[in-house]
Amino acid sequence: MAHSAVVDQVVTRIVAAEGGSGGGHGGEVNLILPDLSTVTVLGGLSGRMLLVLGLGVCVLGLGFGVATFLQLRRLPVHTSMREVAELIYSTCKAYLVQQGKFLLVLWGFIASVIVVYYGFLVGLPWGRVAVVIAFSLVGMAGSYSVAWFGIRVNTFANARTAFAALEGKPLPVHRIPMRSGMSIGMVLISLELFMMLVILLFLPADLAGACFIGFAIGESLGASALRIAGGIFTKIADIGSDLMKIAFKIKEDDARNPGVIADCTGDNAGDSVGPSADGFETYGVTGVALVTFVLLGVGEPAVQAALLVWIFVVRAVMVVASALSYLANDAWTTARYRGAERMDFEKPLTSLVWVTSVVSIAATYLTTYVVLAPSTTDGMWWKLSTIISCGTLAGALIPELVKTFTSTHSKHVREVVKSSRQGGASLNILSGLVAGNFSAFWLGIVVVGLMGGAFLISDLGLDAYMVAPAIFAFGLVAFGFLSMGPVTIAVDSYGPVTDNAQSVYELSVIEEVEGVEDEIRREHGFDVRWDTAKQMLEENDGAGNTFKATAKPVLIGTAVVGAMTMIFSIIMALTGGLTEGMANLSLMHAPLLLGLVTGGAVIYWFTGASIQAVTTGAYRAVEFIRTTIRLDGEAKASEADSRRVVEICTQYAQQGMLNMFLGVFFLTLSFAFVEPFFFIGYLVSIAVFGLYQAIFMANAGGAWDNAKKIVEVDLHAKGTALHDATIVGDTVGDPYKDTSSVALNPVIKFTTLFGLLAVELAVVLADQGRQTLVTTLAAVFFAIAAFFVHRSFYGMRIRTSLTDDDDPASTGGPTSSAPEAAPADVEPASYEEVGR
Repeated sequence: MAHSAVVDQVVTRIVAAEGGSGGGHGGEVNLILPDLSTVTVLGGLSGRMLLVLGLGVCVLGLGFGVATFLQLRRLPVHTSMREVAELIYSTCKAYLVQQGKFLLVLWGFIASVIVVYYGFLVGLPWGRVAVVIAFSLVGMAGSYSVAWFGIRVNTFANARTAFAALEGKPLPVHRIPMRSGMSIGMVLISLELFMMLVILLFLPADLAGACFIGFAIGESLGASALRIAGGIFTKIADIGSDLMKIAFKIKEDDARNPGVIADCTGDNAGDSVGPSADGFETYGVTGVALVTFVLLGVGEPAVQAALLVWIFVVRAVMVVASALSYLANDAWTTARYRGAERMDFEKPLTSLVWVTSVVSIAATYLTTYVVLAPSTTDGMWWKLSTIISCGTLAGALIPELVKTFTSTHSKHVREVVKSSRQGGASLNILSGLVAGNFSAFWLGIVVVGLMGGAFLISDLGLDAYMVAPAIFAFGLVAFGFLSMGPVTIAVDSYGPVTDNAQSVYELSVIEEVEGVEDEIRREHGFDVRWDTAKQMLEENDGAGNTFKATAKPVLIGTAVVGAMTMIFSIIMALTGGLTEGMANLSLMHAPLLLGLVTGGAVIYWFTGASIQAVTTGAYRAVEFIRTTIRLDGEAKASEADSRRVVEICTQYAQQGMLNMFLGVFFLTLSFAFVEPFFFIGYLVSIAVFGLYQAIFMANAGGAWDNAKKIVEVDLHAKGTALHDATIVGDTVGDPYKDTSSVALNPVIKFTTLFGLLAVELAVVLADQGRQTLVTTLAAVFFAIAAFFVHRSFYGMRIRTSLTDDDDPASTGGPTSSAPEAAPADVEPASYEEVGR
């Protein structure tokens, strides 16, 4: 088909979509699915039947995850360790219940915009408006449910890993967290894919746009809130706990420290809940972006149907590829390390990523040939396969590059340790900043190179089928990033389990349990090896730190590349299918240029606001811990004190998240109302600024984290000045890697998705001759956003005097409901005084 004919068909479709059923606009909500049964493969198998088989794959994936979960629960564990794990889980449950209530409040803001726009301005039937709202709840519930499943699996696995270490064999210490990670990954990807296939297969074709947009907005909202709040919570607790090691010269995860339980809860809230919800949303939003592009940008309905079937069949095949790769890698690891006394815990994780990458690329080519070769010409099947493979290759290359800057074997990380030896915390921090900056350069070059390769391939005739094939290629690269979804989530989830396993070991004080060695020998048939167990848990934690770091750039890269595809949807609507107003996309159009500048400002505000919430919360946590900790005559901190620290972390996490979310929400509305192409520039800018800010912060934080691990494990230098210096560096890196950087991913996607509604709302009002109202609303929304931006610092700042003479009980927190840090008659002592 000639390119001009494709453009004509696309323009006709966009005009129809913008017309809506009510004669107004409506955009993506009015898109209609083609007949998927027209696609035939393998001598007559229909596209719909292929997707039904995909549902079967999802059921098997869910079964895989649930079976693994049940196996974990049945693994042996000592009572003392199980009790600690259950306490951690109970605090995690309380946190998630609070977040669930908070999510419903935030959802109310989104639902109100949906009702105003679709119900009153566009004039869609109320039944269709209800569908959008209902699927936004389904998407949010999906993010929330996989987060809950993740903490339950992880809190089973942490105690079992800690107990397995007592035998002194490294293989089970690796296999248990790996198994738990695959359980989460398979459930997460299978559930998300199942939901999207249900929309494709069982709902009316003319409801597809409403369902997909509502679903994507809901899961993006859930991920944003859980990621932001979880990131704040975990780093308040982590910093509060870590600083006690310097103040009191106590060991890692000392059971007498009431901040340790909060730290363990935070590991799950930030490193399990957040990534699980984030991964669910990333996978879903990328799929919605591709579906939207196909329905808007592809001319022939038959080609649309073929591409949609292909995308979802490939997704289902990738679930199978990940499961098979995991089983093969697990068998190889078991054979190699069955009787080993030592192992490099990073090696089997690395081999898993590469095996899955190779298997996924092979499966992509094979599946694409089977599905697309019969219905397309000009070698389209191998071109699309190669584009996806660029993303799959990125999913393997990026972890390798990240390890170069964050692994315990990394020269950059060892440079941080060397700097700390002579220059203390100052040079430690500077060396970590160097690692982060270098990593942003190299990862950026790799992402640009692979996207450039995808662009060159898209230029080989894809314009015969679609407009703007380069945009589709970028969306497929993001899709390729996620083709190893279960494995990417698994290696990321490995980290919180290994971290918590070490904590559970210490908090259980199992070494002090009377007759424990005889009990374990009698009931479990092995002799305990205390020193070996502790060493292995430390080393495995270092591997977990490294692979937690590798997943972050994959997710942020997917967010940015996928956001470009969603931005294209907005551009298509604003330009009548790229046929009018194209000059507004030039840098000569001042609003576009101003939007590009504005996006960077917002990224830097968000970074500062998230770190501010951590700083103030950590200050209050430290203040409480140092006045309540009891080191003499106590084996453990009281459960009441531990839960109190959790409450402090939860409070500041929610307040910080509320300020930032509402700031982002109203800035999105305001900038969409300023001018549509200003908003396009703004969306592009936050994606690009966010990409580099996130990579820099994540890898700098990873370098500081594992520099401390080298000092603790390799140099055996706990309690020294060198150790203190690396702890300080790690506390700087904590909000870098686990709060600010990771929260940018869902924020970018939420802004882009919600921006679809916001900019259409502004355009509808302007077309109705209400430009004055649009301008006024832009100013009002900006004023509200400015209030929350201001509040994100001035409402969250530390309220004590420079001389620290204020009564801590009277200083409060960001609101009058802030927790009391200490009794009114207790003057906070300095760390030196407390130590003495």
